[in-house]
Amino acid sequence: MQRHLISAADLTRDDAVLILDTAEEMARVADRPIKKLPTLRGRTVVNLFFEDSTRTRISFEAAAKRLSADVINFSAKGSSVSKGESLKDTALTLEAMGADAVVIRHHASGAPYRLANSGWIDGAVVNAGDGTHEHPTQALLDAFTMRRRLVGRDAGLGKDLAGRRITIVGDVLHSRVARSNVLLLHTLGAEVTLVAPPTLVPVGVGSWPCEISYDLDAVLPKSDAVMMLRVQRERMNAAFFPTEREYARRYGLDGDRMAKMPEHSVVMHPGPMNRGMEITAEVADSPRCTAVEQVANGVSIRMAVLYLLLGGSEPAVTTNNATARTEENK
Repeated sequence: MQRHLISAADLTRDDAVLILDTAEEMARVADRPIKKLPTLRGRTVVNLFFEDSTRTRISFEAAAKRLSADVINFSAKGSSVSKGESLKDTALTLEAMGADAVVIRHHASGAPYRLANSGWIDGAVVNAGDGTHEHPTQALLDAFTMRRRLVGRDAGLGKDLAGRRITIVGDVLHSRVARSNVLLLHTLGAEVTLVAPPTLVPVGVGSWPCEISYDLDAVLPKSDAVMMLRVQRERMNAAFFPTEREYARRYGLDGDRMAKMPEHSVVMHPGPMNRGMEITAEVADSPRCTAVEQVANGVSIRMAVLYLLLGGSEPAVTTNNATARTEENK
């Protein structure tokens, strides 16, 4: 593992599998009566959020606390940022307070990279979403969920997603989740297809390691997992499609379309959902939809990332008592 996690492109196949395997061990902690490990006791993790968030911020907070780290939650609203304080001065303040890791979400693409390479702070930097650029831990938890569902919880240990066909549907243009998923899934050996209206396909997508399609119905029968992306109205400054009804008819996933998918395939959504637009309630509430599962897996993945960046380079918990590495067994 490198010092920071800024992009899914920073991860090799071995790095990614190590994180997934470590997260599998971390997930076992959630089954215990006391859901804590002493691994990061005395370390300070700062959640630095310049954009609204529910799942990601709470997930990182829960992950850090389960590893016994001290957590500081920073929100731009109500802070000196609203008075005009720069990212640099905010970072210098956090450094003076002794932050060991900074989890940053920012509306500007490239802000986490700037923070990690500026010399303003010495701690590890984790990208929790920057503009329309990337969201690497979301891609990791998505891959973790796919591996569990398609390969198996225990059978998947040490394995990647080679040969699996993953379809990502919707607002690819504004989606940092799509970018990170394409990069990570390609690294893990999966075949990725993007499906979107031509107006919501980014310029330069031809250089991405994936296929492009404009016909959802043609792709569904050969998909092992279908990930529906939220239509991000808040980032749109133009009319990218005629009407919501037209978008739902062409690119929404309903019960009839889900029936065309293979029996073993799953439906995914990074949340929050626009029910009735990119996904119907029937599909969102079906056993094949992993949206809630993804939230639970997010805590395990973020525990693994924080542990590997701040604690060590091998799984924190092992099932073999003879080689257990947790402080609980020392």
